[in-house]
Amino acid sequence: MVFATAVGTPLHPRNDYRSFREIIRRAGSRQVRLHHPPAHGGQRPLAQGMPVRVVTEILGHSQINVTLNIYAHVAPEIAREAASRLEGAL
Repeated sequence: MVFATAVGTPLHPRNDYRSFREIIRRAGSRQVRLHHPPAHGGQRPLAQGMPVRVVTEILGHSQINVTLNIYAHVAPEIAREAASRLEGAL
């Protein structure tokens, strides 16, 4: 068991999600699904130009391919930026 209630009983998934939504609300952030934050954790640094190797290390992936397979498809702005840079170089 990874998460438990304040009295040590198993945390019910519905309560976990309810707590997550409350944390997001208190932080003043927009609502996202519970499983989206990890995806944003890799997508955002890549979109801002952080080297893939650095993102791989931060996320604890064993290989760059893992990072690319998970996050490269969700960041079309990276492809646009790369195309723009290539166009400028040519």
